[in-house]
Amino acid sequence: MEVLRDKASMRAWSRAQRADGRRVGFVPTMGALHEGHLTLVREALARADRVVVSVYVNPSQFGPNEDLDRYPRDEGGDLAKLEELGVHAAFFPADLYDGEGQAPTATSSGRQLAWVEVEQLGLHLCGPSRPGFFRGIATVVTKLFHIVEPDVACFGQKDYQQLTIIRRLVSDLDFGIEIVGVPTVREADGLAASSRNLRLSAEDRVRARAVPASLELVSSLVASGDRDADALLARARALLESGGARVDYVALVDTEKLAPVHHVSGRVLVAVAAWFGDVRLIDSREIVAG
Repeated sequence: MEVLRDKASMRAWSRAQRADGRRVGFVPTMGALHEGHLTLVREALARADRVVVSVYVNPSQFGPNEDLDRYPRDEGGDLAKLEELGVHAAFFPADLYDGEGQAPTATSSGRQLAWVEVEQLGLHLCGPSRPGFFRGIATVVTKLFHIVEPDVACFGQKDYQQLTIIRRLVSDLDFGIEIVGVPTVREADGLAASSRNLRLSAEDRVRARAVPASLELVSSLVASGDRDADALLARARALLESGGARVDYVALVDTEKLAPVHHVSGRVLVAVAAWFGDVRLIDSREIVAG
């Protein structure tokens, strides 16, 4: 496995693979790799001849009071996991933004003047409580796509809003990249696999089980015939709060525009963001109302 640390060498590696007729797969991550990430990597390996995994904790998606400095990092462990899976290249960019010491954040542009934003899809769910977050994601993913030039890229359905935004970005800006959404990987207690789970205290880990439980509650109520979104969300919020969660949002939205629905019909998404101590967790689940 090659380890690449600058844009020029990454671009040269990828172009050499494609010149030899190989299909390049890509999995962008922020490191601290867990089974959710590794599932994305396995999917990419099944779909491509050569696979690149990037590891970059992107400052442009973190606000001033968020956990950039505390985000878990484990380069040695990440490299060992990627090599064991048979990944062909690991990209740890040191020069992704010009003047890395002045890298932008979600609310400060640094030296970055050009940004990518898919405005309408960031209006709800995580958008209101994390201003600039999706602008940062869309911009860094665009930069990585230009550098890696993949044929296929894999993203987790756990970050449903991010996946929806990236799909629209690729469609609207005519990237010739296949975007694959991979189902959420869950840990033994039902929590969606996340690097942030590592920061939960033992007590908060138990409380956090209310997140997948709230999704299951809404799903079961819809299956039983309940269709009033406000009533469904009130039940889910009550379950979360009874377990000690500080709820950011509980929402029912359509799966294409991510706009709130008032009556559940067809395919919808139930989504949750909640704090347990100083750790914010998100999760979601598609529901089909018969």
